[in-house]
Amino acid sequence: MSPFQSMTHATVYIVITVLVLLIAATRANPFNIAGSFVQEVFSSRKYMFHFLALMTILFFNKVELAVEKAINFKADFTKSIYSIEGNFVAAIQHFFHQDILTYVSSYFYVVIFPSIMIASIALYTYQKNYKLFYAICYALMFNYMVAIPFYLFFPVNEVWSFHPNVKLLILDVFPTFEQDYRPLSGLDNCFPSLHTSISVSMAVIAVKSRNTFWKVFVPGSAAFIIFSIFYLGIHWLSDMCAGVVLGVVAARMALRIAEGRLVLGEKALLQPLKKPLKNNDL
Repeated sequence: MSPFQSMTHATVYIVITVLVLLIAATRANPFNIAGSFVQEVFSSRKYMFHFLALMTILFFNKVELAVEKAINFKADFTKSIYSIEGNFVAAIQHFFHQDILTYVSSYFYVVIFPSIMIASIALYTYQKNYKLFYAICYALMFNYMVAIPFYLFFPVNEVWSFHPNVKLLILDVFPTFEQDYRPLSGLDNCFPSLHTSISVSMAVIAVKSRNTFWKVFVPGSAAFIIFSIFYLGIHWLSDMCAGVVLGVVAARMALRIAEGRLVLGEKALLQPLKKPLKNNDL
């Protein structure tokens, strides 16, 4: 019997995993952590605004699929990517193929990935580390805002759907993946890899946290998720490379904004104002 019989099963696993991660990270009652989140939403206008903005950008990910169908853009860059990369993904999948690894990789791809996002928001809120909470919101927004135009105008199909020697291994664990999970991500929404970029962003931000467990677990999970996108036959190497760059840039920008630091352009503009006036400047 496959562990994921439907998206409902996956959702149950996500809830359980979030609770376990919060207990491991805080040694506190996870329901108290959830209570602190609810309290912040209803007591802090700034917190609620950021959370609603995050929900809005996540909603636009679903809107993108509808827009993609409406514009009916015919371009397909999959063949070009394949001509550059060849059998890279196929070689990884065939070399590492093991049933247990397929289960573990699928669990990280379907469950751990969203669980880290949810648990990060809850953890930083509970620890009152609001700068990292705001950084999470900004980073996710940047990731989606950059990725969505690529999905619309630079469509690349997933590896398994094009490469003759690559199989979508996640179907061995989640037989209804194409019916249940596909509405969340189009088949040609491949470049850049959001599983990579968001995982990397979460890792970069987690390193800034005060939680030792989180500093280790999130970067480690990000590394395994990146391996999983190849092993499961979903993403190309170029998807991953673009995702890493996007994830790092999004996280660094998000941290700068959350910490209130000026960007380089603003510093350059303000620099002349700090110089004392000379006689010939009058």
